Amino acid sequence: MTDQHTGVDTAQHTAVIAGVDTHKDTHTAAALDPVGRVLGTHTFPATTAGYTALGTWLAGFGTVSAAGVEGTGSYGAGLARYLAGEGVTVVEVNQPDRHARRRKGKTDTQDAINTARAVLAGHAEATPKAGTGPAAAITALRTALTSAVKSRTAALNQLHALIVTAPAPLRESLSGLTGTTLIRACARLRPGTDLTSPVNATKTALRRLARRITDLTTEITDAKTDLNTLTRQVLPATTAVFGVGPDTAAQLLATAGDNPDRITTEAQFAHLCGTAPIDASSGRNNRHRLNRGGDRHANAALHRIVIVRLRHCPRTRAYLERRTREGLPKRHIIRCLKRYVAREIHRTITTDMANLTTTP
Repeated sequence: MTDQHTGVDTAQHTAVIAGVDTHKDTHTAAALDPVGRVLGTHTFPATTAGYTALGTWLAGFGTVSAAGVEGTGSYGAGLARYLAGEGVTVVEVNQPDRHARRRKGKTDTQDAINTARAVLAGHAEATPKAGTGPAAAITALRTALTSAVKSRTAALNQLHALIVTAPAPLRESLSGLTGTTLIRACARLRPGTDLTSPVNATKTALRRLARRITDLTTEITDAKTDLNTLTRQVLPATTAVFGVGPDTAAQLLATAGDNPDRITTEAQFAHLCGTAPIDASSGRNNRHRLNRGGDRHANAALHRIVIVRLRHCPRTRAYLERRTREGLPKRHIIRCLKRYVAREIHRTITTDMANLTTTP
Protein backbone atom coordinates (compact mmCIF):
# COMPACT_ATOMS: atom_id res chain seq x y z
CA MET A 1 0.00 0.00 0.00
CA THR A 2 1.61 3.25 -1.20
CA ASP A 3 0.58 6.82 -0.39
CA GLN A 4 -0.34 8.53 -3.71
CA HIS A 5 1.07 11.91 -2.64
CA THR A 6 4.37 10.90 -1.01
CA GLY A 7 5.08 7.58 -2.67
CA VAL A 8 5.88 6.10 0.77
CA ASP A 9 4.90 2.53 1.55
CA THR A 10 2.36 3.16 4.30
CA ALA A 11 2.24 -0.54 5.27
CA GLN A 12 5.64 -0.13 6.88
CA HIS A 13 4.32 2.64 9.15
CA THR A 14 0.83 1.37 10.02
CA ALA A 15 0.27 -0.25 13.40
CA VAL A 16 -1.84 -3.37 13.01
CA ILE A 17 -3.89 -5.15 15.67
CA ALA A 18 -4.64 -8.73 14.73
CA GLY A 19 -7.32 -11.10 15.94
CA VAL A 20 -7.47 -14.83 15.24
CA ASP A 21 -10.38 -17.23 15.69
CA THR A 22 -8.76 -20.65 15.98
CA HIS A 23 -10.08 -24.08 15.05
CA LYS A 24 -8.60 -27.53 14.64
CA ASP A 25 -8.05 -27.29 10.87
CA THR A 26 -8.21 -23.57 10.09
CA HIS A 27 -7.49 -20.19 11.67
CA THR A 28 -9.42 -17.09 10.61
CA ALA A 29 -7.49 -13.83 11.03
CA ALA A 30 -8.57 -10.20 11.00
CA ALA A 31 -6.36 -7.11 10.76
CA LEU A 32 -7.49 -3.78 12.25
CA ASP A 33 -5.91 -0.34 12.22
CA PRO A 34 -5.41 1.64 15.48
CA VAL A 35 -8.92 3.16 15.30
CA GLY A 36 -10.65 -0.19 14.79
CA ARG A 37 -11.25 -0.17 11.05
CA VAL A 38 -11.06 -3.60 9.42
CA LEU A 39 -8.13 -3.79 7.01
CA GLY A 40 -8.81 -7.35 5.92
CA THR A 41 -9.79 -10.87 6.91
CA HIS A 42 -8.54 -14.23 5.69
CA THR A 43 -8.60 -17.93 6.61
CA PHE A 44 -5.41 -20.01 6.80
CA PRO A 45 -4.73 -23.71 7.42
CA ALA A 46 -3.69 -24.63 10.97
CA THR A 47 -0.26 -25.85 9.89
CA THR A 48 3.30 -24.56 10.08
CA ALA A 49 3.00 -23.27 6.52
CA GLY A 50 -0.33 -21.68 7.44
CA TYR A 51 1.23 -19.87 10.40
CA THR A 52 3.93 -18.46 8.15
CA ALA A 53 1.38 -17.36 5.56
CA LEU A 54 -0.74 -15.71 8.26
CA GLY A 55 2.25 -13.76 9.59
CA THR A 56 3.23 -12.65 6.08
CA TRP A 57 -0.35 -11.59 5.35
CA LEU A 58 -0.51 -9.47 8.51
CA ALA A 59 2.86 -7.88 7.77
CA GLY A 60 1.45 -6.70 4.46
CA PHE A 61 -0.77 -4.25 6.35
CA GLY A 62 2.00 -2.87 8.58
CA THR A 63 3.75 -3.59 11.84
CA VAL A 64 1.76 -5.96 14.06
CA SER A 65 1.67 -4.33 17.50
CA ALA A 66 -0.40 -7.10 19.13
CA ALA A 67 -2.26 -10.23 18.15
CA GLY A 68 -5.25 -11.56 20.06
CA VAL A 69 -5.61 -15.32 19.81
CA GLU A 70 -8.49 -17.46 21.05
CA GLY A 71 -7.74 -20.86 22.57
CA THR A 72 -4.03 -20.37 23.23
CA GLY A 73 -4.14 -23.50 25.38
CA SER A 74 -5.74 -25.68 22.70
CA TYR A 75 -6.29 -25.01 18.98
CA GLY A 76 -4.36 -21.74 19.08
CA ALA A 77 -1.31 -23.06 20.95
CA GLY A 78 0.83 -23.63 17.86
CA LEU A 79 -0.02 -20.26 16.34
CA ALA A 80 0.63 -18.45 19.63
CA ARG A 81 4.08 -20.03 19.88
CA TYR A 82 4.87 -19.12 16.28
CA LEU A 83 3.81 -15.47 16.65
CA ALA A 84 5.70 -15.12 19.94
CA GLY A 85 8.78 -16.55 18.23
CA GLU A 86 8.43 -13.86 15.54
CA GLY A 87 8.46 -11.14 18.19
CA VAL A 88 4.73 -10.41 18.10
CA THR A 89 3.00 -9.57 21.38
CA VAL A 90 0.39 -12.30 21.78
CA VAL A 91 -2.68 -11.68 23.93
CA GLU A 92 -4.97 -14.43 25.16
CA VAL A 93 -8.62 -13.67 24.39
CA ASN A 94 -11.53 -15.58 25.88
CA GLN A 95 -14.51 -16.48 23.77
CA PRO A 96 -17.40 -13.98 24.00
CA ASP A 97 -20.20 -14.94 26.33
CA ARG A 98 -23.35 -16.61 25.04
CA HIS A 99 -25.46 -13.49 25.61
CA ALA A 100 -23.31 -11.45 23.23
CA ARG A 101 -23.34 -14.19 20.63
CA ARG A 102 -27.11 -14.51 20.78
CA ARG A 103 -27.47 -10.78 20.15
CA LYS A 104 -24.88 -10.40 17.39
CA GLY A 105 -24.67 -13.86 15.84
CA LYS A 106 -21.50 -15.80 15.13
CA THR A 107 -19.15 -16.37 12.22
CA ASP A 108 -15.44 -17.15 12.24
CA THR A 109 -14.73 -13.82 10.56
CA GLN A 110 -16.80 -11.85 13.08
CA ASP A 111 -15.16 -13.73 15.96
CA ALA A 112 -11.72 -12.78 14.61
CA ILE A 113 -12.74 -9.13 14.35
CA ASN A 114 -14.18 -9.19 17.88
CA THR A 115 -10.96 -10.76 19.14
CA ALA A 116 -8.88 -7.96 17.63
CA ARG A 117 -11.24 -5.31 19.03
CA ALA A 118 -10.99 -6.85 22.51
CA VAL A 119 -7.22 -6.34 22.34
CA LEU A 120 -7.57 -2.84 20.93
CA ALA A 121 -10.03 -1.81 23.67
CA GLY A 122 -7.87 -3.30 26.41
CA HIS A 123 -10.53 -5.80 27.47
CA ALA A 124 -8.06 -8.61 26.81
CA GLU A 125 -4.54 -8.23 28.15
CA ALA A 126 -3.49 -11.63 29.49
CA THR A 127 -0.23 -13.09 28.25
CA PRO A 128 -0.68 -16.76 27.25
CA LYS A 129 1.50 -19.56 28.54
CA ALA A 130 4.67 -20.01 26.53
CA GLY A 131 4.32 -23.78 26.19
CA THR A 132 7.99 -24.21 25.32
CA GLY A 133 9.53 -25.52 28.54
CA PRO A 134 9.14 -27.88 31.49
CA ALA A 135 5.62 -26.74 32.33
CA ALA A 136 4.41 -27.99 28.95
CA ALA A 137 6.36 -31.23 29.45
CA ILE A 138 4.82 -31.73 32.89
CA THR A 139 1.35 -31.04 31.49
CA ALA A 140 1.84 -33.76 28.86
CA LEU A 141 3.01 -36.28 31.46
CA ARG A 142 0.12 -35.40 33.77
CA THR A 143 -2.36 -35.92 30.93
CA ALA A 144 -1.19 -39.49 30.41
CA LEU A 145 -1.10 -40.14 34.16
CA THR A 146 -4.60 -38.78 34.76
CA SER A 147 -5.98 -40.86 31.90
CA ALA A 148 -4.38 -44.04 33.25
CA VAL A 149 -5.69 -43.41 36.76
CA LYS A 150 -9.24 -42.86 35.48
CA SER A 151 -9.07 -45.97 33.32
CA ARG A 152 -7.82 -48.09 36.21
CA THR A 153 -10.57 -46.80 38.48
CA ALA A 154 -13.19 -47.64 35.84
CA ALA A 155 -11.73 -51.14 35.37
CA LEU A 156 -11.68 -51.76 39.13
CA ASN A 157 -15.32 -50.70 39.45
CA GLN A 158 -16.29 -52.98 36.58
CA LEU A 159 -14.38 -55.91 38.07
CA HIS A 160 -16.10 -55.54 41.45
CA ALA A 161 -19.50 -55.18 39.76
CA LEU A 162 -18.91 -58.40 37.79
CA ILE A 163 -17.95 -60.27 40.95
CA VAL A 164 -21.17 -59.16 42.67
CA THR A 165 -23.31 -60.59 39.86
CA ALA A 166 -21.10 -63.62 39.09
CA PRO A 167 -22.43 -67.19 39.46
CA ALA A 168 -22.38 -68.26 43.10
CA PRO A 169 -19.40 -70.71 43.00
CA LEU A 170 -17.18 -68.13 41.26
CA ARG A 171 -18.35 -65.31 43.51
CA GLU A 172 -17.71 -67.35 46.64
CA SER A 173 -14.23 -68.36 45.48
CA LEU A 174 -13.30 -64.68 45.20
CA SER A 175 -15.07 -63.44 48.34
CA GLY A 176 -12.80 -62.15 51.07
CA LEU A 177 -10.04 -61.22 48.61
CA THR A 178 -9.11 -57.57 48.27
CA GLY A 179 -6.55 -55.34 46.60
CA THR A 180 -3.61 -56.94 44.85
CA THR A 181 -4.61 -60.43 46.01
CA LEU A 182 -7.98 -60.14 44.25
CA ILE A 183 -6.41 -58.81 41.04
CA ARG A 184 -3.90 -61.68 40.94
CA ALA A 185 -6.60 -64.26 41.59
CA CYS A 186 -8.74 -62.90 38.75
CA ALA A 187 -5.73 -62.77 36.40
CA ARG A 188 -5.06 -66.49 37.11
CA LEU A 189 -8.59 -67.61 36.25
CA ARG A 190 -8.77 -70.31 33.57
CA PRO A 191 -12.10 -70.13 31.75
CA GLY A 192 -13.27 -72.85 29.43
CA THR A 193 -13.70 -72.44 25.70
CA ASP A 194 -17.51 -72.51 25.79
CA LEU A 195 -18.37 -68.82 26.19
CA THR A 196 -22.09 -69.56 26.14
CA SER A 197 -21.61 -70.57 29.76
CA PRO A 198 -22.05 -67.60 32.15
CA VAL A 199 -19.26 -68.96 34.35
CA ASN A 200 -16.75 -69.13 31.50
CA ALA A 201 -17.77 -65.75 30.11
CA THR A 202 -17.50 -64.11 33.53
CA LYS A 203 -14.10 -65.68 34.16
CA THR A 204 -12.90 -64.41 30.79
CA ALA A 205 -14.13 -60.89 31.53
CA LEU A 206 -12.59 -60.88 35.03
CA ARG A 207 -9.24 -62.12 33.71
CA ARG A 208 -9.14 -59.43 31.02
CA LEU A 209 -10.08 -56.70 33.48
CA ALA A 210 -7.47 -57.90 35.98
CA ARG A 211 -4.73 -57.92 33.36
CA ARG A 212 -5.79 -54.46 32.21
CA ILE A 213 -5.61 -53.21 35.80
CA THR A 214 -2.13 -54.72 36.20
CA ASP A 215 -0.89 -53.06 33.01
CA LEU A 216 -2.40 -49.71 34.02
CA THR A 217 -0.83 -49.97 37.48
CA THR A 218 2.59 -50.41 35.86
CA GLU A 219 1.92 -47.48 33.56
CA ILE A 220 0.84 -45.29 36.50
CA THR A 221 3.95 -46.21 38.50
CA ASP A 222 6.23 -45.34 35.58
CA ALA A 223 4.39 -42.07 34.88
CA LYS A 224 4.59 -41.02 38.53
CA THR A 225 8.31 -41.78 38.63
CA ASP A 226 8.96 -39.68 35.53
CA LEU A 227 6.76 -36.86 36.78
CA ASN A 228 8.27 -36.77 40.27
CA THR A 229 11.82 -36.82 38.92
CA LEU A 230 11.14 -33.98 36.47
CA THR A 231 9.24 -31.89 39.02
CA ARG A 232 11.95 -32.13 41.69
CA GLN A 233 14.57 -31.24 39.08
CA VAL A 234 12.68 -28.19 37.82
CA LEU A 235 11.15 -26.96 41.08
CA PRO A 236 13.60 -27.63 43.93
CA ALA A 237 12.50 -24.61 46.00
CA THR A 238 8.79 -25.25 45.48
CA THR A 239 8.90 -28.95 46.34
CA ALA A 240 10.85 -28.02 49.50
CA VAL A 241 7.92 -25.93 50.78
CA PHE A 242 6.10 -27.53 53.71
CA GLY A 243 3.15 -29.60 52.46
CA VAL A 244 4.08 -29.43 48.77
CA GLY A 245 4.69 -32.75 47.05
CA PRO A 246 5.79 -33.35 43.46
CA ASP A 247 2.23 -33.87 42.21
CA THR A 248 1.00 -30.65 43.82
CA ALA A 249 4.00 -28.68 42.57
CA ALA A 250 3.50 -30.08 39.06
CA GLN A 251 -0.11 -28.90 39.00
CA LEU A 252 0.80 -25.40 40.19
CA LEU A 253 3.58 -25.10 37.60
CA ALA A 254 1.19 -26.27 34.88
CA THR A 255 -1.16 -23.49 35.97
CA ALA A 256 1.56 -20.83 36.02
CA GLY A 257 3.13 -21.92 32.73
CA ASP A 258 6.67 -21.78 31.42
CA ASN A 259 6.66 -17.99 31.72
CA PRO A 260 5.39 -17.31 35.26
CA ASP A 261 6.75 -13.77 34.97
CA ARG A 262 3.58 -13.06 32.93
CA ILE A 263 1.87 -13.12 36.35
CA THR A 264 3.46 -9.96 37.67
CA THR A 265 2.10 -10.05 41.22
CA GLU A 266 1.20 -12.68 43.76
CA ALA A 267 -2.32 -11.22 43.80
CA GLN A 268 -2.71 -12.10 40.12
CA PHE A 269 -1.53 -15.62 40.85
CA ALA A 270 -4.08 -15.87 43.66
CA HIS A 271 -6.82 -14.82 41.23
CA LEU A 272 -5.55 -17.37 38.71
CA CYS A 273 -5.90 -20.07 41.39
CA GLY A 274 -9.31 -18.80 42.54
CA THR A 275 -8.10 -18.00 46.06
CA ALA A 276 -8.44 -14.21 46.03
CA PRO A 277 -11.73 -12.97 47.53
CA ILE A 278 -14.01 -10.97 45.23
CA ASP A 279 -15.42 -7.59 46.23
CA ALA A 280 -19.18 -7.75 46.80
CA SER A 281 -19.77 -4.37 48.45
CA SER A 282 -22.81 -2.21 47.89
CA GLY A 283 -24.11 0.85 49.71
CA ARG A 284 -23.26 0.57 53.37
CA ASN A 285 -22.25 -3.06 53.08
CA ASN A 286 -18.53 -3.66 52.69
CA ARG A 287 -17.82 -7.31 52.18
CA HIS A 288 -16.17 -9.94 49.97
CA ARG A 289 -17.48 -13.17 48.52
CA LEU A 290 -15.94 -16.51 47.64
CA ASN A 291 -14.06 -16.62 44.35
CA ARG A 292 -15.42 -19.52 42.30
CA GLY A 293 -13.33 -18.71 39.23
CA GLY A 294 -9.73 -19.45 38.37
CA ASP A 295 -8.08 -22.81 37.78
CA ARG A 296 -9.97 -25.21 40.06
CA HIS A 297 -7.22 -27.85 39.82
CA ALA A 298 -4.73 -25.31 41.17
CA ASN A 299 -7.25 -24.34 43.85
CA ALA A 300 -7.53 -27.99 44.87
CA ALA A 301 -3.74 -28.27 45.01
CA LEU A 302 -3.54 -25.30 47.38
CA HIS A 303 -6.31 -26.86 49.45
CA ARG A 304 -4.29 -30.07 49.84
CA ILE A 305 -1.28 -28.06 51.00
CA VAL A 306 -3.38 -26.32 53.65
CA ILE A 307 -4.87 -29.60 54.90
CA VAL A 308 -1.40 -31.10 55.27
CA ARG A 309 -0.24 -28.05 57.20
CA LEU A 310 -3.28 -28.10 59.46
CA ARG A 311 -2.37 -31.64 60.45
CA HIS A 312 1.39 -31.34 60.80
CA CYS A 313 2.50 -27.68 60.96
CA PRO A 314 2.49 -26.10 64.47
CA ARG A 315 2.35 -22.53 63.09
CA THR A 316 -0.67 -23.33 60.94
CA ARG A 317 -2.45 -25.04 63.81
CA ALA A 318 -1.75 -22.04 66.05
CA TYR A 319 -3.22 -19.77 63.37
CA LEU A 320 -6.32 -21.97 63.20
CA GLU A 321 -6.79 -21.81 66.97
CA ARG A 322 -6.33 -18.03 67.07
CA ARG A 323 -8.79 -17.31 64.27
CA THR A 324 -11.26 -19.80 65.74
CA ARG A 325 -11.20 -17.88 69.03
CA GLU A 326 -11.95 -14.76 67.00
CA GLY A 327 -15.13 -16.42 65.76
CA LEU A 328 -14.10 -17.23 62.20
CA PRO A 329 -15.53 -20.50 60.80
CA LYS A 330 -13.02 -23.16 59.79
CA ARG A 331 -13.92 -22.99 56.10
CA HIS A 332 -13.12 -19.26 56.12
CA ILE A 333 -9.84 -19.90 57.89
CA ILE A 334 -8.89 -22.45 55.21
CA ARG A 335 -9.62 -19.84 52.53
CA CYS A 336 -7.33 -17.37 54.28
CA LEU A 337 -4.60 -19.98 54.50
CA LYS A 338 -4.94 -20.81 50.81
CA ARG A 339 -4.40 -17.13 50.02
CA TYR A 340 -1.22 -17.11 52.11
CA VAL A 341 0.04 -20.30 50.47
CA ALA A 342 -0.63 -18.84 47.00
CA ARG A 343 1.67 -15.93 47.87
CA GLU A 344 4.43 -18.31 48.96
CA ILE A 345 4.06 -20.61 45.95
CA HIS A 346 4.14 -17.71 43.48
CA ARG A 347 7.45 -16.59 44.93
CA THR A 348 9.07 -20.05 44.84
CA ILE A 349 7.83 -20.96 41.35
CA THR A 350 9.06 -17.64 39.96
CA THR A 351 12.44 -18.21 41.63
CA ASP A 352 12.72 -21.79 40.36
CA MET A 353 11.89 -20.86 36.78
CA ALA A 354 14.25 -17.87 36.84
CA ASN A 355 17.07 -20.10 38.09
CA LEU A 356 16.26 -22.66 35.41
CA THR A 357 16.58 -20.13 32.59
CA THR A 358 19.89 -18.76 33.92
CA THR A 359 21.47 -22.19 34.47
CA PRO A 360 23.94 -22.97 31.65
